[in-house]
Amino acid sequence: MCGIVGVLGTHEVAPLLVEALKRLEYRGYDSAGIATVDNGKLDRRRAVGKLVNLSDELVHNPLAGKSGIGHTRWATHGAPSVTNAHPHQAGPVAVVHNGIIENFRELRADLATKGYKFVTETDTETVALLAQSFVDAGHAPVEAANATIDALEGAFALCFLFDGEDDLLIAARKGSPLAIGHGDGEMYVGSDAIALAPMTDQVTYLDEGDRAILTRTSLAIFDATGTQVQRVRREIKLDATRIEKAGHKHFMSKEIAEQPTVISDALSYYLSSDGAGINLPEDGIDFTAFDRIVMVACGTAFFACFTAKYWLEQIARIPVEVDVASEFRYREAPIAPRTLAIFVSQSGETADTLAALRYVAGKADKIVTITNSAESSMARESDLSLPILAGVEVGVASTKAFTCQLTVLLALAIEAASQRGVLARDEVKTHLSALRALPGLINAALDLRDDIDAISQELAEATDVLFLGRGAIYPIALEGALKLKEISYIHAEGYASGELKHGPIALVDTHTPIIVFAPRDKLFDKTVSNMQEVMARGGKVILVSDKTGIADAGDDVWRTIEMPRVSDAIAPILYALPAQLIAYHTAVAKGTDVDQPRNLAKSVTVE
Repeated sequence: MCGIVGVLGTHEVAPLLVEALKRLEYRGYDSAGIATVDNGKLDRRRAVGKLVNLSDELVHNPLAGKSGIGHTRWATHGAPSVTNAHPHQAGPVAVVHNGIIENFRELRADLATKGYKFVTETDTETVALLAQSFVDAGHAPVEAANATIDALEGAFALCFLFDGEDDLLIAARKGSPLAIGHGDGEMYVGSDAIALAPMTDQVTYLDEGDRAILTRTSLAIFDATGTQVQRVRREIKLDATRIEKAGHKHFMSKEIAEQPTVISDALSYYLSSDGAGINLPEDGIDFTAFDRIVMVACGTAFFACFTAKYWLEQIARIPVEVDVASEFRYREAPIAPRTLAIFVSQSGETADTLAALRYVAGKADKIVTITNSAESSMARESDLSLPILAGVEVGVASTKAFTCQLTVLLALAIEAASQRGVLARDEVKTHLSALRALPGLINAALDLRDDIDAISQELAEATDVLFLGRGAIYPIALEGALKLKEISYIHAEGYASGELKHGPIALVDTHTPIIVFAPRDKLFDKTVSNMQEVMARGGKVILVSDKTGIADAGDDVWRTIEMPRVSDAIAPILYALPAQLIAYHTAVAKGTDVDQPRNLAKSVTVE
């Protein structure tokens, strides 16, 4: 997801804009730029690649001014280039944009007939030229911006800056998040509170369809009908927006190491003080009111839902349907009566998941969102929002957010089983006791870093890797493959162990490592049988199991990673750790960009 920042300040804004953009680097980007108004004159600087390139450009070509906008771009329409980088300027107008303008071709064709020339391949240039056309027709800046926004179709967050207007920013959101920051004689715009944290702890989040007119001393917000409205001004916790590596080489390494702490925070929030039950916020969830659950998410969050399907069906005995958000929405799935809909998203702004939530609204009996952002669109549009309490996650490849999602989902499964009378009180206590032990077990798993690093040095030479798992561990195999693909660029696939001989075994040879997640549970013997089939064909098996499982697997396994012995229920959460560490150390061995892998964004807010 691209990043937006805007400042109406009392000091030179170029350094402030660049610093704010640095705090948005985690979203992923391939170019960056800023524009300012100085003595009434609008000007801009842009660069391809990392923000250091923009900083270098500003050293050689400084940009003065106390009002300005900035942007980190993740290319959609048009390749990464200085020409395509934001801000886009057309005459007296500069604009930064997150999202996609779906009708830009029609607008572009109409503008071309009026003599306006295009120099970029982007949809955003259309916004700037359209605003210029309204200014040329005699409209004041606010009128021109409103007329431009009215003509746009698609998903967007926008911020306009006008020549001759050093005390005016105009912002709008439709589908992409945008926040307004309040300062002392200063005002700010940001894609999220993280960008604004060094400048203010007072933030107003725009609602869907809102437009905002900012000066240094005023803020006017209008809803989708054009009615002026008041939105809640909130104080953000600056500790929650702190972005630092804390001595780690990469944010991903830091976030992997933080998992015992953040999971402890989540458990403290959801487990009752007496250890006998689960506490849910607000009115909670009455699981006896539902006959089925629909779970929808994308990417890693989808694998969290897939894992929870096993828990909810096996522990709580309630049918669960899990779907990828982009398919669910367009499949137009019928929603039966007595259906609970659960949506999972780290950012709470994932475009496909948000669209699926809106499709379900009015059809499902209750909508629950599990997210890391309490102020996100999905959280606000749900009947109940459950925080995962993972803190800021900077690495594009999700780690601590995934395990916190799993922790919250397992707590929900235990609560559902308790309410539905599937588990006796003693059984509930046993599950909760296992959950409370989880942070300590994760610390033990983190002690395997050196062993996993040594194995990863050899994995880094592979071109293809297979991941296998059974039962609730199968989604962890899928997640392990995704992680390896994301940050090491090694082709990897995850499979249910029992599916191996239905096709994938054709890929097995002496050059293909096969990573098998197999705690010593009731499915272990079947997994070992699948491993034997692999090893008989020369496959190099890396077995991730506990001490008993490794002993029972025999001596022909190529490499082993010994995990602590855990209950079946919490095994998927614990086994996510080696999946993350394998991907991380393999990527480090290959020298790839761990925190900002190519072509990826932290949060996908366009379809």
